[in-house]
Amino acid sequence: MNRIEKIILLLEEVYPNARLKLNYKNPLQLLIASILAAQCTDERVNKVTADLFNKYTAVKDFAEAKNEELEKDIKPTGFFRNKAKNIINACKLIIEQHNGEVPESKEKLLLLPGVADKTANMISCNAFSIASGIVVDTHVKRIAYRLDLSKNTNPVKIEKDLINMVPRNKWISFPHLVAFHGRNICKARKPKCFQCSIKDLCYSTDKITCKVTAGSHAYVQ
Repeated sequence: MNRIEKIILLLEEVYPNARLKLNYKNPLQLLIASILAAQCTDERVNKVTADLFNKYTAVKDFAEAKNEELEKDIKPTGFFRNKAKNIINACKLIIEQHNGEVPESKEKLLLLPGVADKTANMISCNAFSIASGIVVDTHVKRIAYRLDLSKNTNPVKIEKDLINMVPRNKWISFPHLVAFHGRNICKARKPKCFQCSIKDLCYSTDKITCKVTAGSHAYVQ
């Protein structure tokens, strides 16, 4: 068993119920939630979508929504004008080109307004169980760097590095495990290294002062 497999196994033991934190019941809801999640916490998105998904229940509802009204409905998520425009245009495109169904493939998802690599992976992996790639969010980006799994800072390049080492059957679950670990232990400012289940496999801490000292590069807070 190599190092990354050991890391995954240990994280699975600690977080057996790790899953996507966004609430959704179908691919359309995940698409909307994912667009809203840009520069916004999952918790706030979930609060907004609790009412939003009761008001807009089908792709047609979003496609025919008035910009001003949808902006008001999603305002707490920030960047609401651009998000509302992307949601409406994405749903129009889904009706026009995909018979009203959110496409499954990453390639087709990337053609929708408001959908970039992270969002496309999130939808394809979680809504359709297709291992199209590895979602790189802020937690994955930070912890991949601390664990010396990637020297890159660009999410697309980080994903390529991870794809080369994470077994394909773990592509979907890996970011969930890392996100849970990031929220609970490997936090951005004050990582709880002494409580870390993977500290013996980590190159970023000396485990005494909990300072980032080892590895091929120094971690910058």
